[in-house]
Amino acid sequence: MNDAMDASSKYQDSLPISSDTMLQKLDKWGILYLRFDHVPLRTVEESKRVQGQFLPSEEGGGHIKNLYLRDHKKRNVLLVAEQDRQIDLKTLNEKLGTGRLSFGSAERLMENLGVRPGAVTPLSMINGAKMGVQLFVDSALKSCIQIYVHPLVNDRTLGITLEGLQLFFNKVNVEPVWIDL
Repeated sequence: MNDAMDASSKYQDSLPISSDTMLQKLDKWGILYLRFDHVPLRTVEESKRVQGQFLPSEEGGGHIKNLYLRDHKKRNVLLVAEQDRQIDLKTLNEKLGTGRLSFGSAERLMENLGVRPGAVTPLSMINGAKMGVQLFVDSALKSCIQIYVHPLVNDRTLGITLEGLQLFFNKVNVEPVWIDL
């Protein structure tokens, strides 16, 4: 992997908002979190290898996957789903009310969400809100005690309550659309 694509905290200062700055904002806003540092994780499979240090799903831990998508009308979408949820891109646009969807490029991901592939997270809406990215969240996550999110880099994970995540969305002026996938 070349350094330009490394989504770890080693390169956080090249992001529009660094992970350290994100953590300072969460602290300032009174959003509580548990922080876990680990090897860089780029996929759900890699993430499952370290989830033993987090609250297990069966005990209310919400492990997620985040998809940065774009429709043919150039609308940008961030979909946050339960990590094992099967997503059919061919029919997803009907549920979201968008045009035909495809994955956004690494360049557009940086431009619109301010993160690199492997570090996509609901917290990237701190950048996405200003860029008009629409946020959709899997309704199944409403039953979780905590949601596990990357703080803009993929070698750190935060456990944040649903209330804490909603407070974050309020602070960055984002209204998530909860959707049954």
